Amino acid sequence: MKFSCLKSDLVQAIQIAGRSVANKPQTPIMSGIYMHATENFLEIQATDYEIGVLLHIPAEVEKPGDAVVSGRYLQEVVRTLPEENVTVDYDRETKIFKIDSGRSNFTLLSMNAVDYPQIHQISEGKTFKVSSAVLKDLIRRTTFACSTDETRPVFTGALLELEGNAVRMVATNVHRLAINEGKLEESFDRKDTYIVPKRVLEELQHITSSEIPEAVTVRCTRSEMSFETEKVYLTSRLIEGQFPDYRRAIPPEFSTRVTLKTADFLAAVSRVGLIARSSEYNTVKLIFNMGEVHISSDNPIVGKAEETVPAVIDGEDIKIAFNASYLLDVLKIVNGEEFVLSLNDSLKPAALRDPEKEDFVYILTPVRTKP
Repeated sequence: MKFSCLKSDLVQAIQIAGRSVANKPQTPIMSGIYMHATENFLEIQATDYEIGVLLHIPAEVEKPGDAVVSGRYLQEVVRTLPEENVTVDYDRETKIFKIDSGRSNFTLLSMNAVDYPQIHQISEGKTFKVSSAVLKDLIRRTTFACSTDETRPVFTGALLELEGNAVRMVATNVHRLAINEGKLEESFDRKDTYIVPKRVLEELQHITSSEIPEAVTVRCTRSEMSFETEKVYLTSRLIEGQFPDYRRAIPPEFSTRVTLKTADFLAAVSRVGLIARSSEYNTVKLIFNMGEVHISSDNPIVGKAEETVPAVIDGEDIKIAFNASYLLDVLKIVNGEEFVLSLNDSLKPAALRDPEKEDFVYILTPVRTKP
């Protein structure tokens, strides 16, 4: 195998592929990145069985062929090459993978390409197209609410729900719930749901990072899901299990509606949260009355913090406490200059909404505190 390509193309592709290489591979071959040169392009693959990525970049191919090289060393070498033009020459008999760029040259040992578990693209199941802009917004506003508890795998992913022409994404760790919705150009008669691992959704954000929206083709079976753009194919196993009925967690009505300046409230909670983060539940207390919200945290070991910000309160005065991190996580993704916090009492879930994104809602369970 022998080919030449641009360093910038190779670096970007290997960085994407490298994130799918197994961190603790059970076999040496799983620590590698697979490359196949043919015609006028180079195909690059990486997988850890749970997630797989396949990319194509332009290349001048002198001799077609394939090889598997250590993902770790390949990334480090390619990133440091001095010139924009890169030439790779692989000798199958000696298993030497040679990389030349300007006056620099490296040789890496390879592994048997025939042993690599190549990615097989999904060709059946439900298929739909969605704008990368819609997909990124769905992911950005929900996956932060996923659980990290691997003993409850259903909550470590996000629910992807197709209903009519709506595509909905839902994530929860039981203590909080994030729901976001986008629109599709097509419509489905039957509602379908899939639980997608958080990791693959975060990787999808990296892949679709361009500011120019592009079409993403999504294919779904009961056990797998793939996302395909013009240059990248990403596939993942789905999480098995029954996602809870999230609609039951949304209170039907609220007694108090509070409008707050996003930047001011975010900054205040961040400062008060410096004291809160050393407590067991990272708790900040909020008191809504007299046109303002009083934010406080008291830790007998560390100290105390208090701050007040203006608020427009429509309804009864309320005292309530939340996990500071859970508040900050959602405030960071609010687009509007203002947001609305709807409340009932100190022990019932609250809802946070962004006026600039009507299809988004965040439900937050309060922390029980001593009187």
